[in-house]
Amino acid sequence: MPAVTPAGTPVPERVAVVGAGMVGLATAWFLQERGVEVTVIDRDGVAAGSSWGNAGWLTPGIATPLPEPAVLKYGLRAVFSPSSPVYVPPSVRPDFLKFVTGFTRHSTMTAWKKAMGALVPVNDLSLQSFDLLGEGGVEAETYEAKSFTAAYRTAEERQTLLEEIEHIHASGGDITFDVLSGDEARAIEPALSDEIGAAIVLHGQRFVNPGAYVAALADSVTARGGKIVTGSAVRGITDTPTGVLLTTDQGTSEHYDSVVIATGAWLGRLAREFGVKRVVQAGRGYSFSVEVEDLPNGPVYFPAARVACTPVGDRLRVAGMMEFRQPEAALDRRRIKAIVESARPLLKGADLDHRQDEWVGSRPCTADGLPLIGASKNPKVFVAGGHGMWGITLGPVTGRLLAEQMVTGVAPAQLAPFDPTR
Repeated sequence: MPAVTPAGTPVPERVAVVGAGMVGLATAWFLQERGVEVTVIDRDGVAAGSSWGNAGWLTPGIATPLPEPAVLKYGLRAVFSPSSPVYVPPSVRPDFLKFVTGFTRHSTMTAWKKAMGALVPVNDLSLQSFDLLGEGGVEAETYEAKSFTAAYRTAEERQTLLEEIEHIHASGGDITFDVLSGDEARAIEPALSDEIGAAIVLHGQRFVNPGAYVAALADSVTARGGKIVTGSAVRGITDTPTGVLLTTDQGTSEHYDSVVIATGAWLGRLAREFGVKRVVQAGRGYSFSVEVEDLPNGPVYFPAARVACTPVGDRLRVAGMMEFRQPEAALDRRRIKAIVESARPLLKGADLDHRQDEWVGSRPCTADGLPLIGASKNPKVFVAGGHGMWGITLGPVTGRLLAEQMVTGVAPAQLAPFDPTR
């Protein structure tokens, strides 16, 4: 007789996780902690989606909903411009129009506060979840951000983030910070140019080299007996009396007790038939790396330009943009140029004309800014995705809480707002 959860459902013994990014691999790892045999399947490879080239921030203090009133301030003319930090190419695809309409509807302060209140409980567990991975043998470092600097040209520009921090505190979020002048900020981070006249330094945040971290997480999953299959796309999930049958584009099929769909921006393709109707739209981000005379001690953020910088090895990764486009679209060189031109006056000693590792990745975004985590309409089919910009920060806590739900049959309270069938 198979084991039964307190909720009366069978405890899955063999689980397939579709997607080898941070979210999928963290889910696999925490399932292993609970004695489950896991197979991770990815059509490309480990960290092949949005996990590799992103900014690598572990910043629960500012993990906020993507739809926000500030987005609406750009206006339609701005968001249709390829040089805008938020770019919405015109499209008549029904799912795209549904996403944009919903995103706009949720870009109000009332909606933002509600979503922020839902995120705070998982934000609070996020760094602890990284620590559990480290204690459990994941051989990758999370770096303390000795300084996490949000830099602005003027004190007036800075007011937007100060007000947002007030709202985060009002929602129960825990974040401490210092308000600095431009000269005080340059004393900490000499890479800031003389254009910077005001700054905020956030405390208690961390960062990682995301590609290296996810690769180490994959190594830990395999070292603990898990199987990772790459170069194989799951084409179908069929319900059976005893579990689910997965078929791939390689013509293979295999039976599992349960499946977790963690395919990022492609999540809807497999999850839709199981009652997950929310559109998951690709919010594409771009990055590259450069040499810089003074490598920062931690992340540097230029919120007005929406440019994020992170030390990765001995180089500075420069990332930015939110481009609502098809996930398979080619890298748009205009977007790289826009990041360069935004960053050039704000960074000192950065060789922005000799770039390496130019990259585009598709963040999975939802219209209400909240992820999709939990059971679908089918109790054997689970979903983990839609984290927007926060898949790295929230990937481990997502895997931890979802594994608990799958093995106990009871969804943790923190996951209630993220019901995939909402």
